[in-house]
Amino acid sequence: MSLFMQALLCVLGIVVFGASSLSAISGQITEDPTKILQKYLSLDKKGVRLEAHSWQVVRPFVAWLEEPVWGQVVVISQYEVVDDVSQWEILGVLEAKIPVIFEVLGAMHWERVTYVSNPHREIQYFHLKAVEDRWQIVGPQLPPHVGRQRLVDFVRWAELNESVLERKVFFNSLIQQLEHNNEKDTQK
Repeated sequence: MSLFMQALLCVLGIVVFGASSLSAISGQITEDPTKILQKYLSLDKKGVRLEAHSWQVVRPFVAWLEEPVWGQVVVISQYEVVDDVSQWEILGVLEAKIPVIFEVLGAMHWERVTYVSNPHREIQYFHLKAVEDRWQIVGPQLPPHVGRQRLVDFVRWAELNESVLERKVFFNSLIQQLEHNNEKDTQK
């Protein structure tokens, strides 16, 4: 945690317990808010929001009550939470927008069952706020940002469980697109 963040928490009269930040992430306002963001993004990269029933895993970290049906998945190689408080947008005593930098590889579109390669850097400002006694992400509500290999594994699973031959062919094609673009990225 940065010195500025420690000073901010002390000014607010909040005691930061080192032991609690080393234990399980509770989201309490005595903890560094980037820990909640890191946990949420880590789970998202692992694909917890790819299926409607599994998004509940990230529910403790967010303020919204339901996950919309997304038409696409953003495929990423990595992300970085900017923990330098001087780069945050401080909105209030217990409220800030924290930048996250995503290395985007492309997007997978569910309806067309296609992958579109579009490597670029994406910066999103996640709005975190103290809700009661816990940090929560109040926005933005983005489509899933999933690692490429996790998405390949998920599409393979979908293909194996698909009974309609035409859809199996689409899923197989999608796997090939994802893997082909992975080979091109590693050759660069």
